[in-house]
Amino acid sequence: MEDSQIKYKITQLSDNGINITLSLIEDIELESVSQQQLMLEAVDRSISDEEVKKQIKPILEAILRSQPQTVIKTYPKTTIQINMPRKKYEKIGSPSVGANVLIDLKPDTA
Repeated sequence: MEDSQIKYKITQLSDNGINITLSLIEDIELESVSQQQLMLEAVDRSISDEEVKKQIKPILEAILRSQPQTVIKTYPKTTIQINMPRKKYEKIGSPSVGANVLIDLKPDTA
């Protein structure tokens, strides 16, 4: 089983006096990737004939260079919402918006 402990960032905190609701999103560092790079990689994966790749790649690169570059920073992140009693929230140190928390997800084998 792989390590299932994931770092989440608190994006929203709602306090109604008795219960605290935390909205969390997976905290992941992303590298910028250009749309052109993604397109070239997609062509590279989809064309298996090396000779055809050698002919198409220079043409495609020239076309893409003439287009404005769009930098993409995306990843399908996991989001979690937790509702807990105030005492439990205070017991974990009362983390605020922007703080990171660790959540260990694994199946209950009991």
